[in-house]
Amino acid sequence: MPTFLTDDISVSVRPSYEAEHSSPVNSRYVFSYTIEVRNEGEATVQLLSRHWYIFDSDGSYSEIKGEGVIGEQPIIHPNQAHGYQSFCNLKTDMGMMWGSYLMKDINTGRVFKVAIPEFQLITPMRLN
Repeated sequence: MPTFLTDDISVSVRPSYEAEHSSPVNSRYVFSYTIEVRNEGEATVQLLSRHWYIFDSDGSYSEIKGEGVIGEQPIIHPNQAHGYQSFCNLKTDMGMMWGSYLMKDINTGRVFKVAIPEFQLITPMRLN
């Protein structure tokens, strides 16, 4: 499970292929990913926004920006974590994603970026 640590905030990602929601015949490959954002520092922080880069093996890519994650802008206290699950669709059976979160230190108002590690989106049949 890829993990990055930026400014005392760790981000871990666990991707999974969703065969039951995919349709290879129609070039639709659905991948879910579980994210854990853990506050390993002493300051309380809030996740303000996300910025994703999603690459498909056919050479196409998309960029996604938006407030919070799954409709929330969670506040994460020291030694606590916020987890969520989301998904993306690809046109091919493999690709990759990475990105960043914009965070805010609740006490000081300092805004900073936290890296989301690159992770591979690969169907099990491609691994064999």
